[in-house]
Amino acid sequence: MQWNHKDLLTISQLNREEIGYIFKIADRFDEVNMRPVKKVPVLKGKSVVLFFAEASTRTKTSFDIAGKRLSADTFSLTKTGSSLQKGETLKDTALTLQAMRPDAIVLRHWSSGAADFLAKRLHCSVINAGDGRHAHPSQALLDGFTLRSVWGEDFTGKTVLILGDIAHSRVARSDVQLLTMLGAKVRMCAPRTLLPCGMRTWPVTVYEHLATACKGVDAIICLRLQLERQKAGLLPDLREYAMTYGLDFSHLQQASPDVKIMHPGPINRGVEISSALADASNSLVLNQVASGVAVRMAILYLHMTRETAEER
Repeated sequence: MQWNHKDLLTISQLNREEIGYIFKIADRFDEVNMRPVKKVPVLKGKSVVLFFAEASTRTKTSFDIAGKRLSADTFSLTKTGSSLQKGETLKDTALTLQAMRPDAIVLRHWSSGAADFLAKRLHCSVINAGDGRHAHPSQALLDGFTLRSVWGEDFTGKTVLILGDIAHSRVARSDVQLLTMLGAKVRMCAPRTLLPCGMRTWPVTVYEHLATACKGVDAIICLRLQLERQKAGLLPDLREYAMTYGLDFSHLQQASPDVKIMHPGPINRGVEISSALADASNSLVLNQVASGVAVRMAILYLHMTRETAEER
């Protein structure tokens, strides 16, 4: 397949065939990650800037490892280590970086639309590693890749429940787009105060009670409570939330016998999910982390080796 995307900004820019192609490339890199020497020279001489204006462990580290395993040079930049802290605009920071001729910039930013803003102004590839509440495409792709390892290529007939702080979650928005594109049915469950506006237009079924929402589901994706994005009054307290919407083994009695448990992390154990369930045999949480490296290797490879129109 000829890869024609300069940037990866949202799942909605991809079609099902392109998602499948990313997964097939990720399969190859997943095999590389199992080798004693986990390195291939496909991006030798290329450079990637990891521009993370928000804190991150999994996404930033996995993109860093992904770049290095492809033999690219990676350079990290955070808000506290950049001129953003001195009042420089995002545009000027990005143009400064572009003058250094990187081949890709992986951006995480607190403002929805920040990645699109840069992609329209920069010649290099821009990979959205999370922008505000808007999108987190690489997380959705790794979630889909993880489920594909147990379900196969076609998700038709599968039902996935997304549980928790949906209103503030870019992961939820991207997961809905990807899962429905692959054929799965999606349910959502959250307190009314943590449901986003405009959900009537989403291809999902919304549940108020967790026990009912879990009935017959094949996978449950728990979301972190993003207290840093919330306004006061959305929740009475964490204990009440945990008692009503915290997932534990009792909720799985009505689910599919082979139900899988997922969480994009970081996990607040005992709040969004019980500690025992997070570590259970049907938990795919660590599988998601491993998938993240292979999928992000595929993303970097495809966007940094594509031919431009001039080259073709």
